[in-house]
Amino acid sequence: MQRAALLDAARSLLSEGGTEALTFPALAERTGLARSSVYEYFRSRAAVVEELCEVDFPVWAAEVETAMAAADGAEAKIEAYVRKQLELVGDRRHRAVVAISASELDAGAREKIRAAHGGLIAMIVEALGDLGHDQPRLAAMLLQGVVDAAVRRIELGAAEHPEAITEAAVAMTLRGVRP
Repeated sequence: MQRAALLDAARSLLSEGGTEALTFPALAERTGLARSSVYEYFRSRAAVVEELCEVDFPVWAAEVETAMAAADGAEAKIEAYVRKQLELVGDRRHRAVVAISASELDAGAREKIRAAHGGLIAMIVEALGDLGHDQPRLAAMLLQGVVDAAVRRIELGAAEHPEAITEAAVAMTLRGVRP
């Protein structure tokens, strides 16, 4: 229960104040633990973020997968893939995972995150193949690049409303994924 409370506090800290807010004293204060107790659960900030990724990313990916499964046809699945990811940008689980720079993570943690993202990309490969792409994996990676750019735009608080960014990303991916 303490570990879950620490992770929940870390999510809040990261989404409220970014990387700088995630400190062991702040985690201790949020959970009512002694700072030394936090070290019993995690050896570093990177370890906290790594565990957040391990816990939250599968849940996030399952939401994308569920949205795609409810869609009928390849283009609808692609649209659901894009829309759901951009809808989740405001979710604090997502914000926590992206709030910390990958450079602060060790190689093992970065590899786990890359593998998780690879699983997300794998979800869309079949739909792209169904559209007739002869290189659906490459198309999936490029499509994810559009999603990633839209995510960054939304997170930056761009001049455009998040819905406008989402609509532009959907339009771009649907026009861009037709072979």
